[in-house]
Amino acid sequence: MEKILSKTSKDLVNQLLQSIDVTVNGNNPWDIQINNPKFYTRVVREGALGLGEAYMDNWWNCERLDVFFDRLLRAKIDGKIKVPFRFVMKSILAKFFNFQSKLLAREVAHKHYDLGNSLFQNMLDSRMIYSCGYWKSATTLEEAQIAKLELICQKLQLRPGLTLLDIGCGWGGLAKYASEKYGVQVVGVTISKQQQEFAKQHCAGLPIDIRLQDYRDLSEKFDRVVSVGMFEHVGHLNYKIYMQTVHNVLSDSGLFLLHTIGSNETTSFPNEWIMKYIFPNGMLPSIKQISEASEKLFIMEDWHNFGADYDKTLIAWYDNFIKNWDKIKSSYYDERFYRMWTYYLLACAGNFRARSSQLWQVIFSKHGVQEGYICPR
Repeated sequence: MEKILSKTSKDLVNQLLQSIDVTVNGNNPWDIQINNPKFYTRVVREGALGLGEAYMDNWWNCERLDVFFDRLLRAKIDGKIKVPFRFVMKSILAKFFNFQSKLLAREVAHKHYDLGNSLFQNMLDSRMIYSCGYWKSATTLEEAQIAKLELICQKLQLRPGLTLLDIGCGWGGLAKYASEKYGVQVVGVTISKQQQEFAKQHCAGLPIDIRLQDYRDLSEKFDRVVSVGMFEHVGHLNYKIYMQTVHNVLSDSGLFLLHTIGSNETTSFPNEWIMKYIFPNGMLPSIKQISEASEKLFIMEDWHNFGADYDKTLIAWYDNFIKNWDKIKSSYYDERFYRMWTYYLLACAGNFRARSSQLWQVIFSKHGVQEGYICPR
C-alpha cells in the first residue's frame, strides 16, 4: 500500500510542479532538490505542514525558496492538493474555540518574540522595527522603516502635547520616533517581557511608558491609537472586543491607525506550519472581518494597501539573517532553526510577491473628520 501511495503521490506532485515550470532535481534556482523519496507522500498527506517540516528535516532543498513559493502560490497549487482531515477539524474548532484568549495569547510572546533580542537585532534595522517597511522612495531597509514610521505619524496627524497609545509596541521603535520627532506622550503595551525590557531602556528619558499588558486591560483615554503588526495575533473571535477596546480609549476627536497583514479570503484558521513554528495562535484578518468588527464603532477614513513592499522587507531581513548567522547561532539557534527561519522568511516573501497576502494601513475616526480626511502617501 505504501509503495502504491508513494508512486501516486510522486506522480501528482510532479504533475503540479511541472505546471509551474518547477523541475525536481532541475538546474533552475527555483527547482527543488529531493533528498528523501518519502517527501512526496508526506506533502500529499500533510499539506503545508508536511512541506515545511520536510524542509526543516532536509528532505528537500531549493536555492530560491522565494521564487518557488511565488510560482506555487500565484498558480494556487496549494489548493489543488486535498486538505488533510486534521486541518479540517482544526478549522472547525477554531470557529468556536478562542485560541487568542488572554492566557493563550501569551504563547506567541514566549515562542516567538522572546526568542532572544540578539536574533532580531541582527536581522532588523537599527530601530528594531518588525513590520513591513515603506519602499516608495527607499532603497535600503533603514530608509524604508524610517519612511514607514514617518508615514504613520503623518497619517495620525501627530503634534506636540497629544497622547499616543501603541498597542503591540514591540521594541519601542515607533514610540521613540513619535516622541522625539513629534513631541507626543506615548504609552506602549506588549505581552513580551523581553520586548518590554528592551523598549524601556531604548526609550529611557522620554515621556514614554512601556507596559507588560494585554490590550483588553486598557482603560485610559488617548488622543491617538496605533497598532502595527499586532492585529494578526488578535483572532477572529476577539476582533469586536479589540475594536470596542480601542473605541473606549480613543478620544471623540481622535484617530486610530491599524497596520496589519491581511488575507484575501475570510478564514478562521491559518497556515498550519506558520501557526506551529512561527506565530502560535495567529491568524490573518480579511477585509470583511475588519469591516464587520469596526462597524457601528468607527468611520473608515482611508484604506492603504502596500503589500508588495513586504516582499522587499522580508528579503532584506533574510539578507541580514544570513550575513549575521555566525553572530546569531548558538546552542539554541541550531541548524534546524536556521532552516526553519530561512523557510519562514523566504516563503513569506514569495507569498507577498504572489499577492496572496496584503499589508493594510487603515485610518479610523469615531465620528468622521469634520471637513474630510486627507491621507498622505
